[in-house]
Amino acid sequence: MPAEDCAVRFEKVTKRFGSQTVLDGVSFEVRQGSAFCLLGRSGTGKSVTLKHIIGLMKPDSGRVRVEGQDVSALSRRDLSRLRTRMGFLFQNAALFDSISVGDNVAFPIRRHAKLAVSDVRDRVRQKLEEVGLEREAGKMPSELSGGMRKRVGLARAMALDPSILLVDEPSAGLDPITAGEIDSLLSQLKSNRGTTLIIVTHNIPSARRLGDELAVLHGGHLIARGPAQELETSDHEVVRGFMRSEGGG
Repeated sequence: MPAEDCAVRFEKVTKRFGSQTVLDGVSFEVRQGSAFCLLGRSGTGKSVTLKHIIGLMKPDSGRVRVEGQDVSALSRRDLSRLRTRMGFLFQNAALFDSISVGDNVAFPIRRHAKLAVSDVRDRVRQKLEEVGLEREAGKMPSELSGGMRKRVGLARAMALDPSILLVDEPSAGLDPITAGEIDSLLSQLKSNRGTTLIIVTHNIPSARRLGDELAVLHGGHLIARGPAQELETSDHEVVRGFMRSEGGG
């Protein structure tokens, strides 16, 4: 894939924790504007992969490139600048419980964008409107359902209009209808804004809906990668097991 078309590239990335090798020479590329779903059992390194992309972890060997930049080689200032081009939707939304919904969405804007108070307010309203929560700005997170909290988390993740959105288990703790609504919002970001989606999920129906490409992480290696239809016919028993399941282990 030409470098200019590549949003994220892993080049033989290895990561160990003590005697445990979590990632063992993992390589893959994510095309700009596509949705890449990373599947695997709990503890196989999916969240570790996201942390390498955002620069919270460094590989023991190999390289992680985001929009052509070697994440590990960046200065603190340059890494901070790169992170403004990436949003992160956490598994539990990770909202600040002591401030309102509107202030949660405003937090990254106030921290990274030099905007007038009125412009910040307009941006917050816009982002909440995009997730259908424009009337909830004054509420506290504790007043919201799980699905609404996830929507607020998405609005905050997109507050700076990042080109890449990292999503950790978007369906976790949600009923199937609400999970489908979150999937729809993510799909709209890709189709309407060209946002690159990198999604860790156990939810195979969600991965089928969202993913242009699916990859299965097992034993430190990517054992399969491709569109859902291709993985369904894989010779690997673990891959077939995932694709037949509703939850993916």
